[in-house]
Amino acid sequence: MGDMVTSGPEYEAARTIWNGAVSSRPLAVLRCATTADVQAGVRAARERDLALSVRGGGHDWAGRALADGGLTLDLSAMRQVSVDPATGVATVAGGATSADVAAAAQRAGLVAVTGTAGSVGMAGLTLGGGYGPLSGRFGLAADNLLSADVVLADGTLVTADEEHATELLWALRGGGGNFGVVTSMRIRLHAVPAILAGMIMFRFDVLPALAESLLRGPDELTVQSGFITAPTGQPALFAAPTWCGDPEAGATVLQRLTELGEPLTAQLGPTTMPEQLAQIDAMFPAGRHVEIGSRTVTGLDRTVQEVLLDAARATTSPLSAISLHSLHGAAARVPADATAFRNRTPHLMVETIAVWEPGDPDEDQHKAWVRGTDRLPGGYPNLLGPQDTERTAAAFGPNAERLRAVRKRYDPDLVFHAPGRL
Repeated sequence: MGDMVTSGPEYEAARTIWNGAVSSRPLAVLRCATTADVQAGVRAARERDLALSVRGGGHDWAGRALADGGLTLDLSAMRQVSVDPATGVATVAGGATSADVAAAAQRAGLVAVTGTAGSVGMAGLTLGGGYGPLSGRFGLAADNLLSADVVLADGTLVTADEEHATELLWALRGGGGNFGVVTSMRIRLHAVPAILAGMIMFRFDVLPALAESLLRGPDELTVQSGFITAPTGQPALFAAPTWCGDPEAGATVLQRLTELGEPLTAQLGPTTMPEQLAQIDAMFPAGRHVEIGSRTVTGLDRTVQEVLLDAARATTSPLSAISLHSLHGAAARVPADATAFRNRTPHLMVETIAVWEPGDPDEDQHKAWVRGTDRLPGGYPNLLGPQDTERTAAAFGPNAERLRAVRKRYDPDLVFHAPGRL
């Protein structure tokens, strides 16, 4: 069996995750090195009737990577990524981060569909859906999942692909970690001519002009936008475009974005996915305290703009942000029932991120600020809190019933529970 720790420096390191506000203390942490370790850990938790959790990247803001008083399976040592350049397929171990995958793809002259931050676990991102800077052209991270090795609630191992355990594969493509522990997965990689990206900051009044670019641009362009505190200390509207096509055409498209208003700052140019992910990690380092809210809107109508601007003006911490993640293009052309991730109508996922330093006396105000966008509908299951069961079910829509059937087959005793109960 892997290395079991219950106290000491190794234990403290294993229970320290991205959100420093999480104080959960597992009874024990099993530091897994192999699939056999994971199988043994699942069986041990069942035999002792212990709550079970899985830590991959440890980036879930709600702390579901840790089983308070239970057993946590720590996969962070299982970070191997191998790439077959001939097929354009990466084999990714269960604890690998998005940065690990992006770096391996880069070495092979390819790109992986990741989220926006490198420290996020690739498996957790993929199982929850996975909005990211390449989604307009290549779909969500979940759409690029080809197969997965899964340790089930009874400790057995199954491979889900297009020929075996097909309903399980369907569920893993956006249904979350409710069905087992993914110890390895195969994902599709892509070749692109170039990646151009960067950050443009505007005054708030540019928001209406930006709306057209967020959901109606070409597939090669995915624009993340929102509100952050500029280096001047003043709140600003940002647009973070990523272009993954012909570089000449991309330079023209990105230049047009800078002409939507008078930029406060504009830094655009060639980059790589590892560099892009590292920049976001630097903006949101581990250890700070975090609370996140999630909503989804079909566009920036007047009401949505009003809610967003009100929240941006009411920010309680200069470290906080509002981020709008775009689902359009290829990600919006996947049929709603083809994967567990159902919402394929072009939309913006609104991520309200309250961030503050440990010991900040205004913690309650920061948490309350997140609820300022509650008037908006929807939500992204990967970011919804443990109590948001109704919004989680609503996000899956008619797919929820099919997910429950898959869960009843593979985890009838509800051993696994992420992102939320269905």
